Order: sequence, then C-alpha cells, then structure tokens
Amino acid sequence: MSRTTDFESKITIAEVARAAGVSPMTVSRVLNGRGGASAETSERVLSAANQLNYRPNPFARGLRSDRSKTIGFLVPDITNPFFPEIIRGAEDAANAAGYNLLLSNVVESSKREAELIDAFLIHRVDGIIVCSPRLPDSALHKALAPHRAAVLINREAPKDVAGTIMTDYEYGASQAINHLVERGRRNIAIIAGPRNSYGGKCRLLGIGKTLAEHDMKAPEPVYCDPTVAGGRTAAERLLAAITGLDALVCYNDLNAVGAMQACRAAGIAVPHQMALIGFDDIPIAELMSPALTTLRVHKREMGEAAVRLLLSRMMTKNKQHGVVIEPELMVRETT
Repeated sequence: MSRTTDFESKITIAEVARAAGVSPMTVSRVLNGRGGASAETSERVLSAANQLNYRPNPFARGLRSDRSKTIGFLVPDITNPFFPEIIRGAEDAANAAGYNLLLSNVVESSKREAELIDAFLIHRVDGIIVCSPRLPDSALHKALAPHRAAVLINREAPKDVAGTIMTDYEYGASQAINHLVERGRRNIAIIAGPRNSYGGKCRLLGIGKTLAEHDMKAPEPVYCDPTVAGGRTAAERLLAAITGLDALVCYNDLNAVGAMQACRAAGIAVPHQMALIGFDDIPIAELMSPALTTLRVHKREMGEAAVRLLLSRMMTKNKQHGVVIEPELMVRETT
C-alpha cells in the first residue's frame, strides 16, 4: 500500500529494510548503485522504497560523501542584463553534471561579496564561482582560500587560488579605438564604469596603448556606476568639459544607452556628430535606434566554461587555470 509522507514523518532506510526483509546496509548499497545484492533482492528493495514513497535525505547523503552537489555563484548585479546569460550557461553545465547552482547577488558591494563568499562555506558548496569580483586581490584571495575549489570570471588570480575565465578586454578596447580612428574620429573620451572593476582597468590599458599608437591622447576617464543613469551623468560631464568631442567609448552597453540619452538631450546627433561604442552586446544593443556598435562577449559560453573549469579543479589534482575569450566587434549604426 502506498504511503504519503510529510516533513514530520520521513521514511527512513531502516523502515525500507524492514519492509524488504534485508539489512539497512543492503538498502543503502542498492539505492546508491554500489552493487553487492542479487537481482531479486535489488528488485525487492526498490519495490519497498517505492511503496513507502522513500526519498533520500540529500543533506545526510552530503555529510557522508562530503559533497553537497551544489556550486555557489556570485554576480555583482543581477539586474544588469550582462549576467543572466552567464548564469544560464553555468546552470546548464552544472545541471548536466548533476549539480545545482546556488546564486547570490552582490549588489556592487565588496563588503557583501566577502560576506557571501563566507556564507557559501556554511552552505557547504562544493565549489564557488565569482563573476566580476569587486574585492581587492588580497581580500579576495583570503576569502577564497577555505573553499575546496574556486573560479573567477573576468578577474585574474594565481592558479593555486582560482581558475580564471577572462575576457580579453584590452584587445577589445584596442579594436574599438582602431575602429573609431578608421572612421575619422580624433577627439575620443572614455566612460570608464566602476573604479574598482578589473575589466574596466583592462579596457583603459588597451585604450591608452592604442591611442598612443595613433599619436593621440585621451582625456581623463570619467568613472560611474555601470548603469544607464551612470552613463548619462558621465556623458553630460564630458560634453560640458570637452569642446569638439566626437566619440565616446563606454564601459558597457548600459552606459552607452545613458550616453545616447545625454547626446539627444544636448541636440548632438549620433553617429553624425558623436560616435558611440559599448561593451558586452546585451540584447538591447541591437534594438536601439540607432543600433549600438559594441564588443560582443559570448556570455553563455563563459558560464559553461566556468563550471567545466570548476569541476575539473574539484575532481582532479591538476589545477587547470585560465581560459581567455576574445570579444568580437559588432559594427552597427552608432559608428
């Protein structure tokens, strides 16, 4: 007879063993696929477990195996359209390997980031992936040290600390500048995003080197939140401060949307008077009018690669380290 259970009346292995007429150890071996029982005994155990509606306790199983089958995943801001595709790729790869993703949102706070990395230890995750971390190197490495395995997306780290999935933002920024110079733009300014963004620093490095190759010099970058509002405010400052500005390279596509708003409000035509380039190629970039030229980052593949690298570091002593992904320049109407 089938038996329905609730949280107060969980069926145990001992009850399944009594119903099947075998030992609890035999039940455990059959249900965990470890063999050692005849076909008839295995059938009897499985039938009893089904009749009693037995469900294994994943927490207890995790304690015995020292594995929770869970991966911790941190993102700076879940409302930023750049991150959901990375998360989706990570979820697909994790689920295919029998793992669940435990997702937390840092809300652009390095303090909260440190707290959440510690909290994942309490939740006994098997490994942790931190996307675009905001902590400085020393604090980040210290926070990650107690974890069994770690992978960073868009941040470098020594191979004994974490594996890394890097976007070559320096190369992407160089592509952006070369493209603008080819279009005849000579007075280029930079909306640089958050000051503590490692990817932002890589962009500035690529921009500075490439401008120097063209015997050009950029004005001081304007830092801002990686949001539409941040981009608009930064663009307003640049438009007020620099005469004859004819191009803006933006930290991300959201900043570029804000910069376009500022240009429209100032009566500046894009692209005829002002060229705009973003980063990331989020879905809205192609839908804008005019459509945004941007650097495409293959976000879903990035999430998948992060999980694969983490699983490798969890399961082997071979500390696989770095994967570098090159962004692709998507030329559209804003240039």
